[in-house]
Amino acid sequence: NSGVVCLLRPLLLDVVPSIRQTTALALGRLADYDVEMAEAIVKAGILPQLICSLPEENRYYKKAAAFVLRAVAKHSPLLAQAVVQSGALEMLVICLEDFDPGVKEGASWGLGYIARHNPELSQAVVDAGAVPLLVLCIQEPEIALKRIAASTLSDISKHSPELAQTVVDAGAIAHLAQMIPNPDAKLKRQVLSALSQIAKHSVDLAELVVEAEIFPVVLTCLKDSDEYVKKNGATLIREIAKHTPELSQIIVNSGGVAAVIDCIGSSRGTVRLPGIMTLGYVAAHSENLSMAVIVSKGIPPLCLCLVEEHEDHIKAAAAWALGQIGRHTTEHARHVAVANVLPTLLDIFVDPRSSEDLRTKASRFKALKNILQKCTYLPALEPLLHEAPPSIMKHIIGQFSKVLPHDNKARRLFVTTGGLKKVQEIKAEPGSLLQEYINTINNCYPEEIVR
Repeated sequence: NSGVVCLLRPLLLDVVPSIRQTTALALGRLADYDVEMAEAIVKAGILPQLICSLPEENRYYKKAAAFVLRAVAKHSPLLAQAVVQSGALEMLVICLEDFDPGVKEGASWGLGYIARHNPELSQAVVDAGAVPLLVLCIQEPEIALKRIAASTLSDISKHSPELAQTVVDAGAIAHLAQMIPNPDAKLKRQVLSALSQIAKHSVDLAELVVEAEIFPVVLTCLKDSDEYVKKNGATLIREIAKHTPELSQIIVNSGGVAAVIDCIGSSRGTVRLPGIMTLGYVAAHSENLSMAVIVSKGIPPLCLCLVEEHEDHIKAAAAWALGQIGRHTTEHARHVAVANVLPTLLDIFVDPRSSEDLRTKASRFKALKNILQKCTYLPALEPLLHEAPPSIMKHIIGQFSKVLPHDNKARRLFVTTGGLKKVQEIKAEPGSLLQEYINTINNCYPEEIVR
């Protein structure tokens, strides 16, 4: 408010180097504070002045200047665009070739903050020639530099297959994959994130990541003491599993499903989410893959997530995954039903506190429907008869109408447990599918029993 920015501006050109550095540092801290400060610094025309003499400056000034650029760029795509228009990208790329690791780190950080906003800005970073130099940075001995360079490669890759491809073409995958076993947790987080952002776009990119022999070494990350390493490791596996049955099979063969299940069992909250999704994706591809999830005892931890987790989107994901496991055959559905999942799913579905988010409601409805349509295990369906809402009831009655005509013992049980009585209480529209199901069930019994 007291006009400091305008007073600082001429000091960037002061003859004394330490004054130039301290001025840049002061501007960086102002810009870092909030959007309005950063905008004021851009409006005052400071950016071109900051970088005009950059190549001749010493390393302290370069670090401070990179800090200002990063502090301005981080706030919004518009401010990042202003940084790009001031000609900063060329200067930051020159700084990536500096002999001082701190300067490289500052430059890499600045480029990451520009690239993360959108595909256009990310493309500008690529066009400036940053990617090959960033790949060299991840090979440097300094851990801090490796972390920031991996993070920047992740920010560039995330937007589109084309941008991820430029990172791959620069040879990044092999170097990133080699760092998965590194003991530094923060570095591992960034490495796993970068590989996930590459693998998520297409089958080809996911296959390239798998070919870098990340299995089985990536599975050790699921046991890591750092929550983010666990989460990013599971995310990487999820991004590979979602593409094709073949890629999911590789995960199963390397013991990946069992490791993911352990990870879900030993975690809480959002750390579980990518693991839950992985099991759903693997199970969705085929009957055999779904059976692999069942055999590895994947159903109990997913049920636990339904009960333990409070966040709606985690419950929805667990419901979706169980739906994917149970939807293939009666055998699959039976495994899910025996685990007593159906009453839990139903409780969540009818609970008034369940979020009104239609997507999560729909995913639960779909999960329940998927399992019910294949489930012929009547003891698991019986309890649902007494509390299911009409939208679910028709699927339950439908399953009874398929099984009862052919199963003597089940018919007797259905009378003694009060199931048949319950069916008589259901009000169905004449001529509706539900009415047909009820008629089929009633036709299995002598008229006096029905009466």
